[in-house]
Amino acid sequence: MIKALIFDFDGLIIDTESIWFDCFKEVMASEYQHELSIKAYSTCIGTSNHVLYDLLKASVPQLEEEKIEELASLLYQKNSTKLVMRPGVLSYLKTAKELGLKIGLASSSGHDWVVGYLKSLNIFDYFEAIVTREDVEQVKPDPALYMKALMNLDVLGEETIAFEDSIHGSQAAIKAGINCVVVPNPVTMHMNFTDFHLHLSSMEEKELTSVIEELEAIAKNL
Repeated sequence: MIKALIFDFDGLIIDTESIWFDCFKEVMASEYQHELSIKAYSTCIGTSNHVLYDLLKASVPQLEEEKIEELASLLYQKNSTKLVMRPGVLSYLKTAKELGLKIGLASSSGHDWVVGYLKSLNIFDYFEAIVTREDVEQVKPDPALYMKALMNLDVLGEETIAFEDSIHGSQAAIKAGINCVVVPNPVTMHMNFTDFHLHLSSMEEKELTSVIEELEAIAKNL
């Protein structure tokens, strides 16, 4: 029986990932005449920023990490003013509350980043447990974030559904023994997901009650 939901944040609740990709792509082209492909960038989504900079340095050894981060951040601030929740997210949160489910969040991003957005979107109070990179030694694809969230919510993996948009995130959820629903965004939609129980193009594709029923049926047949 499903008792809890755990959401990823970046790219899942709001699509920060597409904006960050455009920002890094523009900076790499203007500063180093390097074409950053969406396929390459997507391999870094859902995990530590070090993975991204290691990728960039592999192609541009002379890359100045602090300079690129500063320029990309300035572009992000300029281009992210109209970010809204992805379709269906608010409906899932409301339905979860109506059903009496516990709601958590597990993100490889920083606490202030996540909480700032949740408050600006007026959805902070939906979450009973928020686990971010400061709370664990290893971020996704390591399962530590999800294991911590399960502990804070006092539920088991098989009683929980994780919603993810990246391969690193789905791998972390599966390793933690959690039912995983992948909901890719424009940057991750081409990924070859293998670790999941259900794939949605958007949370508007299925109502939460239908998702829960489908996953519980899958569990019974295992």
